[in-house]
Amino acid sequence: MNTADLFNLSNAAVLPFWALMILLPNWNWTRKIMSSMLYFVPLILLYVYLISGSLNADSAAALANPKLADIARFFGEETAAATGWTHFLVMDLFAGRWVYWEGQRTGVWSRHSILLCLFAGPLGLLSHIVTAAIDRQWFAGARQKTNATATPEAT
Repeated sequence: MNTADLFNLSNAAVLPFWALMILLPNWNWTRKIMSSMLYFVPLILLYVYLISGSLNADSAAALANPKLADIARFFGEETAAATGWTHFLVMDLFAGRWVYWEGQRTGVWSRHSILLCLFAGPLGLLSHIVTAAIDRQWFAGARQKTNATATPEAT
C-alpha cells in the first residue's frame, strides 16, 4: 500500500467509533466496544510504520530541536504529513473516548463535545470541560433530586 492508501485507510478506520459514540452512545454494544482499547492498536501500529518511514537524520534533528520552519518543511513531505495526521486521528479519538466515558459516568450531555473532538480534539475537550462546569453549577442539584425521588429507599 502506498502512503495515500494508508492515509485513506486511517481516516476510514476511526469513523465507526465516532459514529457509535455520537449516534448510539447508550447502546450496549457501543459501551462494550468503547470499553476496549484494542481498536487503538492498529492505528498506533500504522503510526509507528509511518513515522519509521519518515524519520531520517535531518527530520530527527528537526523534531529533537523544533523550529517552526523545520517542522513545516518536515510536514511538507507526504509520509510525514500522513504520520502527523494519523497522530491527530489517534489522539483525537482518545480524547473523544475520554469525553464519551465522562459523559456516561457523570450523565453530562457530551455528544456536542464528542463531535468537536472528531474535528478538533482540543476544542472538544474544552467544550466538555465547560459543559461539565455548567452542569455542576446549574443542573447537578436537579439531577440528584430526580434520582432521589425515582429510587425508592429500602426499608
